[in-house]
Amino acid sequence: MKRRIYNILFHTHTVSGIVISVALYVIFFAGSFSFFRDEIVSWERGHHVEIWDQIPEDIDAYLEYLQGHYDLKGREVEISHYYNERNINVSLSASKDSLAPEAAKARKFFYLDTEDFTASDYKTNYGLGEFLYRLHFLDQIPRPYGRYLSGFVALFFLFALLTGIWIHWDKIVSNFYVFRPWAKLKTLWTDAHTALGLIGFPFQFVYALTGAFFLLKGILILPNVMALYGGDQKALFKDLEYAHPEYEYTYTPLETAPKINTLLKKTLEDWEDFKPTEVHIFNYGDANMHVAISGNLDYREKFNGYGYRIFRWRDQAIVDERIPRINNRYLDGVKNALFRLHLGDYGGLGLRVLSFILGLMSCVVILSGIMIWLVARDKKKVPEKKRRFNAKVANIYMAICLSMFPITALTFIAVKLHGSERGFIYGTYFIGWLVLSILFSLKKDIGFTNKWCLVAGGALSLLVPLANGFKTGLWPWVSFSKGYGQILLVDLLFALLGLISLWVVFLRLPAKSAKIPKTP
Repeated sequence: MKRRIYNILFHTHTVSGIVISVALYVIFFAGSFSFFRDEIVSWERGHHVEIWDQIPEDIDAYLEYLQGHYDLKGREVEISHYYNERNINVSLSASKDSLAPEAAKARKFFYLDTEDFTASDYKTNYGLGEFLYRLHFLDQIPRPYGRYLSGFVALFFLFALLTGIWIHWDKIVSNFYVFRPWAKLKTLWTDAHTALGLIGFPFQFVYALTGAFFLLKGILILPNVMALYGGDQKALFKDLEYAHPEYEYTYTPLETAPKINTLLKKTLEDWEDFKPTEVHIFNYGDANMHVAISGNLDYREKFNGYGYRIFRWRDQAIVDERIPRINNRYLDGVKNALFRLHLGDYGGLGLRVLSFILGLMSCVVILSGIMIWLVARDKKKVPEKKRRFNAKVANIYMAICLSMFPITALTFIAVKLHGSERGFIYGTYFIGWLVLSILFSLKKDIGFTNKWCLVAGGALSLLVPLANGFKTGLWPWVSFSKGYGQILLVDLLFALLGLISLWVVFLRLPAKSAKIPKTP
């Protein structure tokens, strides 16, 4: 590679990386925990989930509850399963019946507990798992700004990844095996950045690409909506198969309440290993009622196995279907593959654990990049004013990033002892994070920040399973004996994080810390 091209790529890689580093760290750190979103939800609620990746099959029981609390006549009723938790999603459209009461003419959405049949809205259903999941695409920033910001961060990260690989291409093999922990500081950080960056490159590339697509697709499809569809967004959604079909409401009531379990049973008998994730009822209680059942094959059987059936209720005939083993289309593959790759839920728990490790490894790559940027500019030939500015920037960046670890562990403890109200989570996490970031920034010593964030984070992580045990009695051995795998996983995860952090501090962290230049 010519020297001029190398210099251009190197500087663009450095600039793009340092600009997005803090936001990117937040995305990866919160995103790593988001792989265990469902386990965290069960841990904070003390729930145990037995049926995974599908709606618990007694649809009639849910409809019986809904009939007792809502007027369903003429409505579209949708029962869906998005996450592996006890709650399912219930969506009720406005009734098509012009004589329906006013309450039935309003749309409703809520969550329904499949065991005790308690209903909750988004605010009361909010928890720490949802908080970290939302944080990983900056959704706490008002929409759509937070999502667009994280989308552009993913896009610039993709650029930084490609330029980084290009820079190291000539020595990609030899540099991969080089690690000199006892060399000078810049060499240590460079070796760690290069080796871990190469190891995590496929993982990071997939998440940069899919993340940018999901968060910027509104901008990406806008020209198509205007040029190809004349601004008709509904027509685009119909072609992309995001919209349900429509059936005429006949104002002819059914004589008996519909029972959906028989249709679900027939579908499961015909399609082995099929996991229904959504039941959609059109024109509830009307003679022209239709029922759509959709879902996926078990991912161990087929990576892209989307399928659905639509029954006409009056004769229970199948009016439309897509058989998951043989009728998948290119569009299904594109939509489903991107989701599966980003969520990492197609390879079981092992893949999610590996993704968690690679996510934290990516955080180390980001931190090492900041340190390389700082040390490379902390030289005598650089004017003192610029050196101090660079030191301030790096000090603030590292304080913000590193303090996420202890405040995350502290919030887990606080939620377990106090409860998971959204306002409480926001206050504990963001105020605590701000306070720690300011205090460590004022200290002006990255070595101090690194050490005490690891110490505090490690100690607090060890207290997470203790808080759960004292509050609920679900000590790790109790969870293991009862088969509460989700709760046990979170306890063991924090125990392991705590032990590794303290081990790094007291046995492996170099005695000499890198201090930043003091400012007046």
